[in-house]
Amino acid sequence: MSESSDALLPSSTPALTLACAVACGIIVANLYFAQPLLDLIGPDLKIGDAVGGFIVTLTQFGYGIGLLLVVPLADRLENRRLILTMLAGTVLALAAVTLAPNEGLFLASTLALGIAAAGAQIILPFAASLAPEHERGKMIGNIMAGLLTGIMLARPAASLIASEFGWRAVFGSSAVLVLLLTLCMARILPERRPHSRESYGAILASMGLLMATMRPLQRRALYQGVVFIVFNIFWTAAPLMLARDFGLMQKGIALFALAGAGGALAAPLAGRLGDAGYVRAGTGAALATACIAFLVSGYAVEAHLLLGLVLLAVLIDASAQVNQVLSQRVIFGIAGQARARVNAVFMTTMFLLGGTGPAIATLTYHAGGWSLAAMTAAGLMLFVFAVFLTERRWT
Repeated sequence: MSESSDALLPSSTPALTLACAVACGIIVANLYFAQPLLDLIGPDLKIGDAVGGFIVTLTQFGYGIGLLLVVPLADRLENRRLILTMLAGTVLALAAVTLAPNEGLFLASTLALGIAAAGAQIILPFAASLAPEHERGKMIGNIMAGLLTGIMLARPAASLIASEFGWRAVFGSSAVLVLLLTLCMARILPERRPHSRESYGAILASMGLLMATMRPLQRRALYQGVVFIVFNIFWTAAPLMLARDFGLMQKGIALFALAGAGGALAAPLAGRLGDAGYVRAGTGAALATACIAFLVSGYAVEAHLLLGLVLLAVLIDASAQVNQVLSQRVIFGIAGQARARVNAVFMTTMFLLGGTGPAIATLTYHAGGWSLAAMTAAGLMLFVFAVFLTERRWT
């Protein structure tokens, strides 16, 4: 199927864009619900501390499996049916987590939940295919705003619901929400049938070739992978710093995270920036802003400026969003009908690199406090900015 054949698809509408944005936010939020609930889940299911810490990792591992093995199918199978299948799988996995009577079933269900949640990364290239080239960045930005909002609201929402109704209510209410979402998406999503007839094995094998031959994909995956590392450094070390240096309790930290979610507002703006031809300028600004924000954060902590830290959190989140939206606009623009595979490679690379962030945050924070964690993040951003400056094309 050629690039131009996307023009045969129904055009995107505001309702469809909103539905895709909400869907991505709700789906991805499920990956993060368990993080603030470990102290409640562990005793209830008699899960030891060592295994309890593995709960979040297992969900993320499942997400990685879905990115590698399921998302590429969108270049082969009818997209609407595939998306609805993943949503139905999410509902079943959430129901299983909610009702899990023991450790084994709970862990198996969280793994399945992570795999099903990868459906969000099928929705994004699907929606990008419906948008004309001159509005593709806007579409990606709007949907990414929904996705980031889901990520940022997941932890505080889980804490608040669990404090009133218990941890099972968090996953149970999400199951109901995703079920309603599935029914809505079944009514609003158009069909999209890729013309590719490659075998599943050939599709998987081609992903390595795409990464090896597409220079923009290599660069954009590296940029966003490093940005995701520092994003995770911030949101892993910040709660520790807020509790130790500012005396915030769980509710205060949750409110801090809610304020930081304001960075999601940058995603639609980034999309419009890309559509206007400022991809390189926007990327450079995003990378530089994140580096400067981490450098300034050390002063904010020393001076005990909580409001300043909130603003820096918004800037760091916004930088991550701007860079991702612009990066995906670039790779979707050159991928043709391999968008799902290109997105899978991009997201898997980002995921693998970003997964080191929490470990780096823990090691640096306990070795040298917030100052060392922030300087490490700033150093990583300085490195990737230097790599970015070697680009010769304005892409």
